[in-house]
Amino acid sequence: MTVPDYAPIGTVARPVTKKTEEPPQVSISPSSHIEKVTGSRHLKAAFGYSLNGALRLLRETAFRHEIITGLAIFAAFAAVGASFFDYIMMAVVMLGLFSAEALNTAIEEIIDRISPEWSDTGRHAKDLGSFAVFCMLLANGLTAAFVIIPKLISP
Repeated sequence: MTVPDYAPIGTVARPVTKKTEEPPQVSISPSSHIEKVTGSRHLKAAFGYSLNGALRLLRETAFRHEIITGLAIFAAFAAVGASFFDYIMMAVVMLGLFSAEALNTAIEEIIDRISPEWSDTGRHAKDLGSFAVFCMLLANGLTAAFVIIPKLISP
């Protein structure tokens, strides 16, 4: 299947597969209906989806590096005698980083699935996701620095 070259979307460098003459046949049967989960079953299902997402994210090298760095930051907080508020503030910023990393990974997976060929649009989407993670890395670094540095230089 060749993706047409639409100006607002960007150019396609190379097609993944050859163009077919007829569109694929899709059948939707009554048995394919997905039932909406409600009540306490919804909470259990949502927790399961979140756990699956966390397990998927653990396969990302960058995420594992962020976890290790976070543990090192918390160890540095303990070494300098950071307050409980400092730990909470750092935990909140780290959760923001983990969220950005999860969304970046989701963007990359979607782009790789729907647009495996090189395209400006795919590259831009991935670059923007990467920039979001970079901003959160800076926020984490600044937060850690604002807690650790003053405690190191004060008597």
